[in-house]
Amino acid sequence: MVKVIVTGAGGRMGGRLVSLIKESSDLQLVGAVERKGHPAVGKDAGEIAGCGRVGVAVADDLTALAGGADVLIDFTTPEATLAHLHIMAAGKKAMVIGTTGLTAAQQADLKKTAKASPCVFSPNMSVGVNVILKVLAEMAATFGEDYDIEVQEAHHRLKKDAPSGTALKIAQVLAEATGRDLEKVAAYGRKGMIGERARDEIGIQVIRAGDIVGDHTVLFGGLGERIEVTHRAQSRDTFARGALRAARWVVTQPPGLYDMADVLGLK
Repeated sequence: MVKVIVTGAGGRMGGRLVSLIKESSDLQLVGAVERKGHPAVGKDAGEIAGCGRVGVAVADDLTALAGGADVLIDFTTPEATLAHLHIMAAGKKAMVIGTTGLTAAQQADLKKTAKASPCVFSPNMSVGVNVILKVLAEMAATFGEDYDIEVQEAHHRLKKDAPSGTALKIAQVLAEATGRDLEKVAAYGRKGMIGERARDEIGIQVIRAGDIVGDHTVLFGGLGERIEVTHRAQSRDTFARGALRAARWVVTQPPGLYDMADVLGLK
C-alpha cells in the first residue's frame, strides 16, 4: 500500500486526487494539506472532495505529516510547491509535481533539491499528452523547415499562468526536434504590422474561456497541406490518474528528477 499526501486538497485537482485515492486498492490517503486560513482546514478531506468521509482531516502544516507518507502529490503554486519539495526532500520522501508557471530560478531550485529524493515533475500528467509529445518530435524532425509550426492552447478562465505549462513543453519539444532555440523563435501572439512570418518561428497562441479543462493543438502548415494534432482533456481525472500512476512508479525509484516520459517508459 502506497501512503499518499495530497496538497491543495481543497482545490479542484486536489479533490479529484482524494476521490480517486479513496477508490484505489493500492493507495492510501494519509494526509491532506491546504494553506493556512483556507476554509477546508480542519474538515474531512473526503467531504471537501465530495466523495464521503475518508478519516483524514485537512491540515495546514505539511511538516507534521511528511514522515508518515511514501509520496506527496502537489498541484498548487510554484512557491508552495518548492516549500513542500524541500520538506519532502529533507526526509528523502518521493514527490509528484504537476504545478506549472515556475520561473527559471524556481526550476533550477527544483532540479537541485530533487537530487536528494525521487521526484516526478511534469506540466501535464496525461498519458495521452506525453505519448503525443514523442510523436510530435518525430513529426517535426521529418517535416523540417518547410512546415510552419503553431501551438494553440485553451483553458478555463480561472487559470493564472499563460501560456500553459503543457504548451510551453510542446513548443520546447518542437524546437529541440528542429534544432531551434525556443527563446529566440517563439512568437507569443501577434498584433499590428508584424511583417512576414519568420521561417523558423514557433507561434504560441492562448485562449482563456469558460470551464475548458485543457485543449492543445499543434499545427504544421506546409504548401498545399495542413496537419493538426489535437489533445482535448474532457475531465481533470486524466491528469489525476496520470499523477497517481506517477506516484506508484516514483516510490520505487532512486533519488533524482524524472518526468512522465520516464514513468511511461517512452525514453
